[in-house]
Amino acid sequence: MQDMRCVIVIDPALPSGVIANTAAVLSLSLGRRHPQLVGEDLPDAAGELRLGITTVAIPILKCDAEQLRTLRAAASAHRDELTLVELTSVTRNTRSYQEYAAALAATPEQALQYQGLALCGPAKRVRQLTGSLGLLR
Repeated sequence: MQDMRCVIVIDPALPSGVIANTAAVLSLSLGRRHPQLVGEDLPDAAGELRLGITTVAIPILKCDAEQLRTLRAAASAHRDELTLVELTSVTRNTRSYQEYAAALAATPEQALQYQGLALCGPAKRVRQLTGSLGLLR
C-alpha cells in the first residue's frame, strides 16, 4: 500500500454542500473498488468495536472545471494502472441511479461538467497527474 496513492480533486467553485457530497460519493466509490483501503474494525479503550476507517491519507485537492476535464483526459490514458472515478453535474438533476444512467448515456462527453474526480494507483503516476494541485481548504 505504500506505493499506492489516492486523491480526490474537486472544483472549488461549487457550493459547499455539493463539494461535501462530491467527496463522499467519490470516496465511497473508491472504497468499493479498493476495499483494502479500509482497515480492520478496532476496539476502543472500553472494548467497544469501532468500524475500520481508511488506512491511507486521501487528500482533497482543487482545480477548476476546465482543469478537471484536462485531468480526466490525462488520467484516462492510464486506466490500465489507475482507478478513475468521475462525478459530473448530471447527478444533480436525477433522483435515482436509473435516471442518472439514462441522463449520462444521453449526454455527450463534451457537455459533461465535472464536479470532481478520484484517482487511485501507483503513487508516482498519481503525483505526476496531480502534484501541482493545491489542497481544497
